[in-house]
Amino acid sequence: MIAQRKPRYRVDLVGLQAVCETNYWRLLKLMPGMHDHSEHRLHVEAQDGQQQILQMRVLERCRYTSTLQLIHQREHEWMSPPSMEVRLYHDAGMAEVVAAYNRRRFRGVYPYPNEQMLQPDEKFQLNQFLGEWLGYCQRYGQSAHPVIIQR
Repeated sequence: MIAQRKPRYRVDLVGLQAVCETNYWRLLKLMPGMHDHSEHRLHVEAQDGQQQILQMRVLERCRYTSTLQLIHQREHEWMSPPSMEVRLYHDAGMAEVVAAYNRRRFRGVYPYPNEQMLQPDEKFQLNQFLGEWLGYCQRYGQSAHPVIIQR
């Protein structure tokens, strides 16, 4: 019997752009003072009752872009907190993950299998995860500063 090859992954550019646009607006709602302040903390109570913090820090401000570092802090001494860098393109209204787990610059498609153990659609998955993370923070987060909530 001849093994069938799995079809090659093709980038869903429209889907990726939609995820990046949604992430841009979620970040603006969670950190409305991004253009004036360099840091914002959002306290999130997890389902197990444990307090967690999403720390958002502006690393770079330019005319058309900003770069944020997002750090998910929680009470685990044995594990470093997950973090990622996100670049916001203000002229296009998009936010894209540019660094995560000690890697920078993700390609649209990776061959699979590969030595780095990355999925063929790693870039899409990272941006989708960011959207889920931000959506969770919007629903369950508490902030000392006003957070814009969409109804």
